[in-house]
Amino acid sequence: MKETHEKLQKGILKPSENLELKIKKIEENEGKIHAFINIYLEEARKRAEELDKKEKKGKLYGLVIAVKDNIAVKGMKMTCASKMLENYLPPYNASVIEKIIEEDGIIIGKTNMDEFACGSDTTHSAFQTTRNPTDLNKVPGGSSGGSAAAVKAGFCDLALGSDTGGSIRCPASFCKTFGFKPSYGSISRYGLADMAMSLDQIGVFSEDVYGIQLLFNIIKGDDARDAVTTTQKQSTTKNKVAIVKEFFENCDKKIEESVREKIKKLNAEEISIPSLKYALPTYYLLVYSEFASTMQKYDGLKYGSKGKPGDLTETVSSARSENFGLEVKRRILLGTYITSKDYREAWYVTTLKARSAIKSEIEEKLKEYDYLLGPTMPMEAWNIGEKGEPTQMYAADILTVPINIAGLSAISIPLKNGGLQVIASQGDDDKLLKFAEGLEK
Repeated sequence: MKETHEKLQKGILKPSENLELKIKKIEENEGKIHAFINIYLEEARKRAEELDKKEKKGKLYGLVIAVKDNIAVKGMKMTCASKMLENYLPPYNASVIEKIIEEDGIIIGKTNMDEFACGSDTTHSAFQTTRNPTDLNKVPGGSSGGSAAAVKAGFCDLALGSDTGGSIRCPASFCKTFGFKPSYGSISRYGLADMAMSLDQIGVFSEDVYGIQLLFNIIKGDDARDAVTTTQKQSTTKNKVAIVKEFFENCDKKIEESVREKIKKLNAEEISIPSLKYALPTYYLLVYSEFASTMQKYDGLKYGSKGKPGDLTETVSSARSENFGLEVKRRILLGTYITSKDYREAWYVTTLKARSAIKSEIEEKLKEYDYLLGPTMPMEAWNIGEKGEPTQMYAADILTVPINIAGLSAISIPLKNGGLQVIASQGDDDKLLKFAEGLEK
């Protein structure tokens, strides 16, 4: 990515030339990979031609960028990979899109995902299954699998995804590319179709750390339209690194070996974070609860596809039953149950207490160490259709969900086997990326 960016900035490569290189790869391989739900070639070519004539170049001048289909781009459909929003055309740009356009980026299309981000392999889209560019029989990971696949296949220079419990880092690990989940609140989520508001964060895919740093530095920052956005902190570096023992439990042996080989020169201490064993159930109970709430607006009246004519209950019920997929329905039902009057204290309130305990324990370790290390995923990409049971898919998130629970920053670095996950404190994103750049080199 770095070489392409430098050529564009120096005028060696024109935006239209860079775009056509990407389009050629799309024409050759998109029919096999299915990374995109919608591609906007005419609009992208028009944009590139305008940029060709521009004298003052923005920081993203001529770079081709793909966008996960739960982020609003004016004039481009935002389906969230669901029949419920199959024809929804947002009338505005997300904050991150405004910044990309301002810095002369070219948006080529909207990438496939698990429906409403409910999944870990991008096989739960209402429209198509995305395949892993490194092996077409494998899943690309999820829920941002289309974005990871588009970067790996060379369909774009950079891509946006969203990460609620690993939805950027999982596909980055499976597709052997870099994926960055920034700190909670570091990037505005205005224009993101939320899944779980206390966990969601927009992030970046690139083939190198340079590309992640470039795009992150443009899209980060305060936004009055997202109340949780915060300014990055400037912290000192102690150069202390720890390996988390629990991250290697039930991990494929080859992945563990690759991770340990990559970090053997870092003099990392091995530590234990006992509360991590509660992270997976805590995360899913939180997600179900928040997801059930946020999905109430998709009733076929205010938003989404219409239901069959009838009384209010019949109309709303038909709209939701006909246009939501199985995994979306499952999470809505479970979330409604957990937060109902009879069970709220036993389930939801207890879950919030568990979250607080996990967050506190991880934060205590990050006061002592700059970075926590381990595998991104406990396994390599599985075959398409291999994991039929929902619990099998949920279990795959075991190493990524603690970071979202605690609001931390994390990056997945591709290895021969699996990926290396590097974790830093909330607000230490810039420090983390600088460290990741050193690991990359």
